[in-house]
Amino acid sequence: MAMSARIAAILGPTNTGKTHYAIDRMLGYRTGIIGLPLRLLAREVYDKIVALRGPSVVALVTGEERIVPPRTQYWVCTVEAMPEGLGTDFVGVDEIQLCADPERGHVFTDRLLRMRGTHETLFMGSDTMRGPIAQLVPGVEFVRRERMSQLVYAGSKKISRMPPRTAIVGFSVDNVYAIAELLKRQKGGAAVVMGALSPRTRNAQVEMYQNGEVDYLVATDAIGMGLNLDIDHVAFSSLTKFDGRRMRPLMPNELAQIAGRAGRGMSHGTFGTTGDAGQIPDDWVEAITDHRFTPLKKLNWRNAALRFGSIDALDQSLCVAPDHDTLVKAREADDLRALRALASETEVRARASSPQSVQLLWDVCRIPDFRGISPAEHAGLLQVIFQHLHETGKVPDDFLARQLKRIDRTDGDIDTLSKRLAYIRTWTYVAQRRDWVRDETHWREATRAVEDSLSDALHAALTQRFVDRRTSVLLRRLKQKEALLADVNDQGEVTVEGEFVGKLEGFRFRQDKDAQGQEAKTLKAASLQALAPHFHLRADRLYNAPDTEIDFTEQGGLMWGEQAVGKLAKGDDALKPRVVAFVDDEAGADVAQKVERRLQHFIDRKIAAQFEPLQKLQGDEALTGLARGFAFQLVEGMGVIPRSAVAEEVKSLDQDARGALRKHGVRFGQYTIFMPLLLKPAPTRLRLVLWSLYNGLDEFPEAPPPGLVTVPNMAEVPEQHYTLAGYRKAGQRAIRIDMLERLADMIRTEDSRGGFEAKADMLSITGMTLEQFADLMGGLGYNAEKGERAKVKAVDAVVQPETGEQVEGEATHTAPDTPVMDVAAETPATLEPGAGEVPTPADVAEPVAALEDQGEAPVSVEPAETTDAASNEAVVPDMPAEENAVGTAPDAAVAGPELEVFYTFTWGGNRGGRNERRGGGRPRRDGDAQGKGAASGKPRGKGGPKGKGKGGPKGDRDRGPKTFQSRPEKKDRIDPDNPFAAALMGLKDKK
Repeated sequence: MAMSARIAAILGPTNTGKTHYAIDRMLGYRTGIIGLPLRLLAREVYDKIVALRGPSVVALVTGEERIVPPRTQYWVCTVEAMPEGLGTDFVGVDEIQLCADPERGHVFTDRLLRMRGTHETLFMGSDTMRGPIAQLVPGVEFVRRERMSQLVYAGSKKISRMPPRTAIVGFSVDNVYAIAELLKRQKGGAAVVMGALSPRTRNAQVEMYQNGEVDYLVATDAIGMGLNLDIDHVAFSSLTKFDGRRMRPLMPNELAQIAGRAGRGMSHGTFGTTGDAGQIPDDWVEAITDHRFTPLKKLNWRNAALRFGSIDALDQSLCVAPDHDTLVKAREADDLRALRALASETEVRARASSPQSVQLLWDVCRIPDFRGISPAEHAGLLQVIFQHLHETGKVPDDFLARQLKRIDRTDGDIDTLSKRLAYIRTWTYVAQRRDWVRDETHWREATRAVEDSLSDALHAALTQRFVDRRTSVLLRRLKQKEALLADVNDQGEVTVEGEFVGKLEGFRFRQDKDAQGQEAKTLKAASLQALAPHFHLRADRLYNAPDTEIDFTEQGGLMWGEQAVGKLAKGDDALKPRVVAFVDDEAGADVAQKVERRLQHFIDRKIAAQFEPLQKLQGDEALTGLARGFAFQLVEGMGVIPRSAVAEEVKSLDQDARGALRKHGVRFGQYTIFMPLLLKPAPTRLRLVLWSLYNGLDEFPEAPPPGLVTVPNMAEVPEQHYTLAGYRKAGQRAIRIDMLERLADMIRTEDSRGGFEAKADMLSITGMTLEQFADLMGGLGYNAEKGERAKVKAVDAVVQPETGEQVEGEATHTAPDTPVMDVAAETPATLEPGAGEVPTPADVAEPVAALEDQGEAPVSVEPAETTDAASNEAVVPDMPAEENAVGTAPDAAVAGPELEVFYTFTWGGNRGGRNERRGGGRPRRDGDAQGKGAASGKPRGKGGPKGKGKGGPKGDRDRGPKTFQSRPEKKDRIDPDNPFAAALMGLKDKK
């Protein structure tokens, strides 16, 4: 070494540019080597020098990475990996104060004492090293550098109140993870930096912080070793750490080393505490801010002149005491501990029998314990590697391949990936050693590929766990005050800057339910800002949408497609409800007014279309007097009024008034006054909503499905709800009022005093069985007397050859107890189906022979199924008539007569104290005179004249009991409700 070689100690606090100064000095020489305390920092410096001089002249040598170009001029190494004997012009060692570190100090002390450049040697570190360096390095030059920015103590703060660009320091992996989780929930996430990370993972995390994807960094004390980041504030989550053997408090100089990362360049920085760390003592704060610390007195040292004659000789040479007062013997390091563990193995001692084998054993023992499982397991792995190297001089390829295959997996959580990265670092170290593997290039590339793959997977796992990219992206764009780009798909899902933030339901934004706390606030702010133009575009689309795209629900909601956009509210009139639009306040008053206006137009037009007859009735100025008053009541009842409720008013109406009302489609039925056009499904559904709304119901009754003749009669449902739905309660079921009036028309022709049976047409229009029909008639005020009789079979029908007519004993085609239509068995929560379906009133044409009241919504009834007489003709045995009597089957004597059930219905008078007309043999028609008989409210039998009293003529009362038969009586007239009535009438006229 030339006598003019410079040795200098560049000392000072953090952020003084010491490392940058050393790099500049090294690049001023043709060759140079610089030692750095961390693999991460070494990679950072390597990348910087490569950018300046190119990769062909820069080498990177660490324990797990070795990039050495053929024309290397500058070496960037970790302190432990610095090669000796290169004779470079420049030597630099950073963070020289680590000479006092209990674990690694002896390595730094060795470089301080023995590593020199031919022209210049620099030691960079803290002022606390001034004394030891002056005592150990003769002729050293000291250069003091001042901090370029101020460092101020900010006290203790909650994590939720941490300012952006903050690094929070934890001293255990669990602590780091817990803090990162909290920051994700409250601040959108954090980058994670730890010494155990690979350079690739660490760089990816740091880049995420540096480019502003996250504003927070959670790190171990590794960031104190020269990592240059844009940090404004450093917060300590603890003031104690585990140093590998025990928990101990951090010293002021250690706190200063980490706190000094805040305020890079000319920017001032702050430091403080968070969580349970408490406050930093005032005298420590003063020392940190003034950069005054207790000088170091002792440095760790271990003998570098090793003897390899035997294992014991090597052990003894490692335990030699120093010969200088400033130096103290280092405590047992990991490599010495591994040597002593392997020395206890007989096989190892037998193999390490020469200086070369002992030196090989020592090189193997210097493999770091990256896995950190236990000393025993680490020693076991080293023993296997030593055996391979001693036997063949190489680690076998198949052995290495198996180890890499076991590790080369990217599934699993953060801990699993971190362990695999620690394992691959062991084999990366082995592959980097010269002459330990057969194909060094192949295995270095293979181990590097596995490490890179695991590093990327670990970075992704860390990001997924500790960073909410959605919140971080939106926060960054909000801070930049740039316009946010929102997109709404067909399902209403909203994405802002490509991140899902929630759903737009109509004109209300529903934020993602997973978002909480600060994340939820950020999402809402960003979403509403980005959605502002979408609200206006959507309002324009609604305003121009046809009415077919809008509908109301049975509970008064207003829907645009599948999205709720408003609801109906009570107005001044039942037929004039108000509209309440569902629009977020942030959408603006213009959007809300436009939506409300469009929905009001829709409901007004809907009411005008569905209730057109009622509105015409309401606006008819020609109606006067009682007719106008009755019209007003009908409007209040929305087109349906029980006759019993207006019995007196109906009596008071003269024929002219009734005629005027009938012109508007009003039908005066026996049980109900109604407008048949308003019994259609659409007006019925709207009527229930409007009436419920006007009367302040919390839950609206729902209309039965279209086409049902009867529905279950539920006691908890008010009778008025059935009336509004177009039904009347009768027994266990409620029957549709237009079908009830048709039934009443059929009953008028029957003898309700003497008794009558149900006809097939009666069962057909109600869609009931005989038992159900009997219950219905009971609900209408009739007595139903059940009986049994012998059933006459079809084979017993005798046909007169002359006339072709059936005589006594003939069977009907349709038994009275056979339902013509199926009846649903389900019992709904409200007015729901319970009987078979028939076509709705609007589906069929009006009968030819209409009854007195015009305007009834006619309902077609499918005729009972008939069978050709020829196909049903029975084969009668050829025997004398006396052996096979008329009406008796041939086997009747053996099997006995077959019985059938029948009901005889008679008028039972008013039931339950009700004043309304419940039924009768001849109920009053609309045009009946208001005489005594009409006012009595009791049906008249068809056997006597009007007004003759209860029983009619005496002759009728003295006739005695009547006999009945199962066949229906012969009809002389054509049923006007038969859909084939017109054709049959034409045939009759031709005859």
